[in-house]
Amino acid sequence: MKNIANIILYIAVSILALQIAPIAAQSLKTALDNSAPERVLFVGNSYFYYNDSLHNHVSRMLASLDPELGERIEFKSATIGGAALDHHPLDSHLTPGKLGIDEPFELVILQGGSGEPLSERRREEFARTAAEFERKISAVGAETALYMTHAYSPPHPRFDPNMIESIESLYVETANEIGALVIPVGLAFEEAYRRRPDIVLHKQFDGSHPDMLGTYLAACVIVASVWGISPVDGDYDYFGTINRGDALFLQQVAQDVVTEFLRR
Repeated sequence: MKNIANIILYIAVSILALQIAPIAAQSLKTALDNSAPERVLFVGNSYFYYNDSLHNHVSRMLASLDPELGERIEFKSATIGGAALDHHPLDSHLTPGKLGIDEPFELVILQGGSGEPLSERRREEFARTAAEFERKISAVGAETALYMTHAYSPPHPRFDPNMIESIESLYVETANEIGALVIPVGLAFEEAYRRRPDIVLHKQFDGSHPDMLGTYLAACVIVASVWGISPVDGDYDYFGTINRGDALFLQQVAQDVVTEFLRR
């Protein structure tokens, strides 16, 4: 009887493990399968193209940190002002040669509209589109990363000090569902403001778009998240326009946030 009871217990535990396994498998992705993607596409809106375009800063920062890697990487950025994720003609962007790069992209970074986390309907649309886009991205042999946007700041009419919670939950839950990497830019904005409330990361006229230091911080977060390269002590300063103190501060914030986020 004792042996029978042990067998029954073993079977029950095995069934429970099978039921839990799919949930456990949806844990946060901590790194790309390809740790050094060389053909990278940014898909987003004005959050990407403000301040001389985010992809240009990432390119220059990488070149300063790893000249050999920086020489090999090709970047493209496809942006539409005010766009939600589903506004983008992704099929065209993924077609080799359409954007001037003959080989398929190896990484596609997707950024949703800033207001998409704020209503259930738009959250569902973002998640559905991200899943659809991930299937298309995988079909060409590339990987997907989700760029977690930053929250609004005053004087934006929809400013909410808890907005980052809605943003984080949408991007993390969606990424876990589709197996994408999360680039936690929004969390880095929050941490930078926590450490230095006086720093200016948003355009002061709207409280939405990134100012130059916000774009610089985002570039640091991308470099640390995607390539696993620490931006700390890097000398890229956008042609001398970002002072050394601000650069070092933002580099450290980015590295700390990425390390802590991926540790979760």
